[in-house]
Amino acid sequence: MQPVLSVRNLRKVYRGKKPFVAVDGISFDLAPKEILGLLGPNGAGKTTTIQMLLSTLTYTEGSIFYFGKELNKHRSEILGQIAFASTYVSLPWKLTIAQNLNVFGRLYGLSGKVIQERVDPLLKRFGIYEKKHAAASELSAGQLTRLMLVKAFMVKPRVILLDEPTASLDPDVAHEVCQFILEVRETENVSILFTSHKMEEVAEVCDRVLFLQKGKIVADDVPDKLAKSVSKHRLQLILSDGLKRTASLAEKMGFTQRMENRWIEIQLNETDIAPFLTALAQANVVYSSIQILEPTLEDYFLKMVGKQG
Repeated sequence: MQPVLSVRNLRKVYRGKKPFVAVDGISFDLAPKEILGLLGPNGAGKTTTIQMLLSTLTYTEGSIFYFGKELNKHRSEILGQIAFASTYVSLPWKLTIAQNLNVFGRLYGLSGKVIQERVDPLLKRFGIYEKKHAAASELSAGQLTRLMLVKAFMVKPRVILLDEPTASLDPDVAHEVCQFILEVRETENVSILFTSHKMEEVAEVCDRVLFLQKGKIVADDVPDKLAKSVSKHRLQLILSDGLKRTASLAEKMGFTQRMENRWIEIQLNETDIAPFLTALAQANVVYSSIQILEPTLEDYFLKMVGKQG
């Protein structure tokens, strides 16, 4: 199946006395209905990449193809089939929500009737319908974020670039947005490029993740595999008795540990959890609380950023 987006050897160099390579030869595909995460620390090249994908920034080398057509040669046709939402892009402050969305919809060739039919359900879904006739300047940061999402999804694009789509949102609203993204992927057959600093959301929403570092893609895999590549499971115990025995046993079995008061955390592989708990029982160790924490995408992110530092 043909990718909806193909990027090949994309490079951006800012010229000057000391040239700066912002994006350094990246290549990737976005499949139909795929949600692809684009992660990396600040300065890794995420924003530059998105700007090039939107054709708001020229690239130095490489190629970008949407739906099998080169962006540079079919710019107008392609841009009519993709949308973008970002917390960091402003809208005309004096226009109301309805006016902003009407202007944007018209740019995509939508009639007034179609705009209203599509906009009202989205405004209700994101909880800002009652603000429909309020000026953009009157909206809170969270309401503006939701408005940007309505703006992107109302045109029913084939590809959406979402830059920090849940920034400024309360946890319950952010969760609703993530659920909506997953639903739309299925109902509208849309493909999504997703950036966020909230690793738990990326793990929940994304099928695959690219990790950018110093302008290069250093990892490309599913979130779970990335997490497990740098971190083990963490077994946390609150002990009624036997702290020293537990620590000694963990050390003997080669597990990393850290302790505080009656609490101990042990890092080990998933397959080692049952044998270790059996060994604790045989050593008559008594614990009042046990928690098993799986490695997370945040563990991976912090490890990679630490390596860069």
